[in-house]
Amino acid sequence: MNFNTFLKSISKIKNIELPGEASQIKMSPPYRLELMERNRELMKTAKQAAVLALFYPNENNETYLILILRKTYKGVHSAQVGFPGGKLEENDSDLKMTALRETYEEVGVQVENVKVLKQMTPMYIPPSNFTVHPFFGITQSTPSFIKQDSEVEDLIEVSLSHFLDESIVIKTSVPTSYEVNIEVPAFKLNDHVVWGATAMMLSEVKDLLKKVL
Repeated sequence: MNFNTFLKSISKIKNIELPGEASQIKMSPPYRLELMERNRELMKTAKQAAVLALFYPNENNETYLILILRKTYKGVHSAQVGFPGGKLEENDSDLKMTALRETYEEVGVQVENVKVLKQMTPMYIPPSNFTVHPFFGITQSTPSFIKQDSEVEDLIEVSLSHFLDESIVIKTSVPTSYEVNIEVPAFKLNDHVVWGATAMMLSEVKDLLKKVL
């Protein structure tokens, strides 16, 4: 989709009700409800983080979304696809600033070049005990991305038309702590399989866009 057309369409987004958990749960692993029940007490003191779903025009003025492939490390989100973002720091004025700061640090988009249009539905992530706050934002100039080599393995630029294509919704098999593989819903984006919390947040972004495009 042409980015100018995209901008006109999403001007209505601020006044639209969020799809919320009903949208997220469409891409939820089947064991999530059990994990949530098991972590009810931990949720009350969860660490806070924020991420940004950032849309932008490419060099042909087509609309794209930036995602990142995280480095392989000893942690629960190793080698996974996600949004730019990270944990709330003491110097952050609020969670929106966390999302903007982390986006600058991880992919090099200047804070002042990003307009945040909407805060999405927060999501608790049991394996890391974080509540993640997603934000929907745009930058109107084509970014010159600079990846943070210490944390980001690769940048994944996803066209809006690809993101909205229903054929990217798939099933994939993933290991669990019970040493068995289970089938979970996922998105296949630019040949990357995206499941879990990121897929759930993407599902809400996608459903919100469908209301205005």
